[in-house]
Amino acid sequence: MGISATFGSGDVLLWMLEFFLFVIWFWLLIAIFSDLFRDSETGGGVKALWVVLLILLPFLGILLYLIVRGKGMGTRQAAQMQAAQSAFDDRIRSATSSSSPADQIAQAKSLLDSGAIDQAEFAKLKAAALA
Repeated sequence: MGISATFGSGDVLLWMLEFFLFVIWFWLLIAIFSDLFRDSETGGGVKALWVVLLILLPFLGILLYLIVRGKGMGTRQAAQMQAAQSAFDDRIRSATSSSSPADQIAQAKSLLDSGAIDQAEFAKLKAAALA
């Protein structure tokens, strides 16, 4: 019995559907657990109850979590992404502004010497470095 025989009866399509539903279910579990442990406002006891519910009755637990706490999942994720972006921006700013004023003036002078900027732009960069 080859694949063509099982494909004709729908066994392959049914297997693909089951696999797809399993992947969605597993992804939802990961998303819910990450949201649950990311939330600093929820106490440890409540988190433990959610974990027990999600482990013992996973389908019901997922549905209840999405109904009860689903709206907050988006706001918590947006806040985390904003915090990560702010930390990234701060890191970039600290890496680019860590040079001394003398280094900044030397870089501006090399730009002036290469013709990339004119004397007025050099004066602005020099004033900004000394400020």
